Amino acid sequence: MLTRTGTIALRALVELARSPGQSLAGPALAARQGLPAPLLEQLLLQLRRAGLLAARRGRSGGYRLARAPEQLAVAEVLDAVAGRRQLQLREPRDDSAGDSSAAPHTAAAGDRLERQLQQRLNQAVERELAQLTIAELLYDQLSWEASLEPEGGLMLG
Repeated sequence: MLTRTGTIALRALVELARSPGQSLAGPALAARQGLPAPLLEQLLLQLRRAGLLAARRGRSGGYRLARAPEQLAVAEVLDAVAGRRQLQLREPRDDSAGDSSAAPHTAAAGDRLERQLQQRLNQAVERELAQLTIAELLYDQLSWEASLEPEGGLMLG
């Protein structure tokens, strides 16, 4: 579902969401999340062009979120960097060489049912991505980080 560029873009925005009012340079952002710096820099430019990031040049420059993390939907981020793929709908099978005892209309109806299910799954994923925000992903990441601490703490809420 997600492409590599999509996951890199999401990880970068989650990192920027840690300090929404502060700017962070591309190389520092790449280092914090363990991301490939050249690809990340290209994605940051795409996200800026899409209006999801603001950029400032200079010694204290860098990137920051253009809106609050609660207002940035995952779908927007993925659309900005072509970061997702639709589920591939299977082509109807050719039953001309298949079992002649099965009614052709039963097989055709089964194929349509399968395609409809795949379309419904795509629609459900699209709805979820439109509702899921960068703030929620940040919360999830902070929870995972807390669970990896020696004390094994876990954020609940």
